[in-house]
Amino acid sequence: MLIACEDIAFSTALARFLEAFPVEVEKCHDRAGLLRCVNRRQMDIVLLDLSLNTDESLNLVSFVRQCTPAARIVLLFEMDQLSQALDGIRQGAYFYLPKSCPLSDIALIVGKALESLSTETQLDSYEQTVFEEFIGRTDAMRRIIDLIQKVAPTNSTVLLLGESGTGKEVVAQTIHRLSARRDMPFIAVNCAALPDNLLESELFGHVRGAFTGADHDKEGLFEAADGGTLFLDEIGELSAITQAKLLRALQGGEIRRVGDIDSKKLDVRIIAATNRDLLEAVEQLRFREDLYYRLNVIQIRIPPLRERLDALPALVTHFISKSNQNYDKAVRGVDAAAASYLQQYPYPGNVRELESIIAHGVIVTESDMIGLADLPEYVRQGISHRPALPYHEDKTLLSLSEMEARHIRTVLDALGGNQTQAAEALGISRSTLWRKIRDYNIELSP
Repeated sequence: MLIACEDIAFSTALARFLEAFPVEVEKCHDRAGLLRCVNRRQMDIVLLDLSLNTDESLNLVSFVRQCTPAARIVLLFEMDQLSQALDGIRQGAYFYLPKSCPLSDIALIVGKALESLSTETQLDSYEQTVFEEFIGRTDAMRRIIDLIQKVAPTNSTVLLLGESGTGKEVVAQTIHRLSARRDMPFIAVNCAALPDNLLESELFGHVRGAFTGADHDKEGLFEAADGGTLFLDEIGELSAITQAKLLRALQGGEIRRVGDIDSKKLDVRIIAATNRDLLEAVEQLRFREDLYYRLNVIQIRIPPLRERLDALPALVTHFISKSNQNYDKAVRGVDAAAASYLQQYPYPGNVRELESIIAHGVIVTESDMIGLADLPEYVRQGISHRPALPYHEDKTLLSLSEMEARHIRTVLDALGGNQTQAAEALGISRSTLWRKIRDYNIELSP
């Protein structure tokens, strides 16, 4: 615990009063001492006197949160500093108290802060166990879990790579929940789901009269996520104009609404995700190199589901429970035959496709177990007609891209070429299916 207060007599008396708590108490009395302490070690509690926050070039609340993100910051203020204290709460401080209050009141808040830290630690342990079951416990996944635990407490940007449907948003949410921002907003936006002119307004907001139809000021998602995390999915789909604005937001920590002349400082952590090869996009001048390196501070590549099938039982159980709630059913599990097929299936749509397969099974089954006949026809056909290993006719092994292309053709044929139904069956978006059809040169039946 750190007491950062310019009043030496006050901080000494407070330190003695807090000796009952099972934590070591340090004291500092100026800004330089505070900077040294939080840079030297992680703190559980920081009691911060706002009288130290006199230099407008450095916001102490934001600085302390960046250096020791797990700490609970309790602000101590004079009555003429109330507005600063409220700003500090918006920036992530835990509580604020006037310095004139009894020391017992400060001790009460310190006790509550320590309790919340203990509960959070226990919750993080539980969440980690559940998360490991969901994403798998192969050596590769354990390395990813270790990296997530290291990066979560920081404010570093993170770039998540992986095929569509692998669970990139789940990883982003986990990073957020394990960070000091867990009580602040987590906002996700699919960059490919909106036209570029609308996406810019959604991200940065706009002022009245900025364009036709802008009849009022609108807060953007960056402002809505202030103090928390903004997850930008399918970041590779951003236009050059929006890339430039995002780069400016990352470099300066500020945004400007569409049509506005003033900028606004924000504290937002960015987690981006893509299923595209961004380095290739950089080489082809479709993605800014400077933005790529801003985003790629920590890179986490999430393997496809077919490479972590040890997670399958936990995922199947979860999706059965979810579908039971959605469709008012009471399915207990899958029988041995269905489980065998699910274990062999290649899942080109990854976790998202598995969810749609289980939902199909829960809906159509007439018993309390999903049987082989309850699985979608394309799953049963794909396994029953597939040899033990995927070969060309000349007995050379197929690549993963060739396997995926063949499976997409099979699903499209089984559904009469209906791309909307095929995308739903594969567990991918309509735009992703269209892109795969184009990339794999899949011929569509007339």
